[in-house]
Amino acid sequence: MARLPYLTQADLQPEDQKLLARDIALMRLMVHSPGATRAFQGLGGYIRNKSTLDGRLRELAILQVGWLARSPYEWSHHVKIGHDFGVSDADIQALIDDTAGKATALGAVERCVLRAAREMTVEGAASDATFKELQGYFSTEHLTDLVVTIAFYCAVVRFLATMQIDVEPEYQTYLDRWPLPRD
Repeated sequence: MARLPYLTQADLQPEDQKLLARDIALMRLMVHSPGATRAFQGLGGYIRNKSTLDGRLRELAILQVGWLARSPYEWSHHVKIGHDFGVSDADIQALIDDTAGKATALGAVERCVLRAAREMTVEGAASDATFKELQGYFSTEHLTDLVVTIAFYCAVVRFLATMQIDVEPEYQTYLDRWPLPRD
């Protein structure tokens, strides 16, 4: 159960009501701070709609963060969003297997993106070797967008966990299909 109440547009000042255009639990809680919500939506909107990074690779990186953080909200939402950007069920299973150190059919670029997301999530930074490999695959703009994406979602999962934001019922099916690991 969330640590703060979920707000609705009726709870907000007229100038802030559009912040709940996406009526999801994350936004309904975050909107307790309209300024933070605007900033969050600015960077989140860039990552999803304007980033130069391939959408499938972006979503794989985000899913890796959600998987490692054991974030039900992040994982369930981005399995659905990932499907919208070309992430297949086979990709999701491959991410799970790759994380466990098992062989997969993922290509070298995908494996490197997942490794970078793992290193940034667990160690706080990508290793020199991983960064150098990424430089072989991406322009500096794409590489910067990838690092910004991973860093942003590392912050998102911490916000979700601290605020104990609930997964909406329509996203539960993704958790049922691909449950997060238990430690």
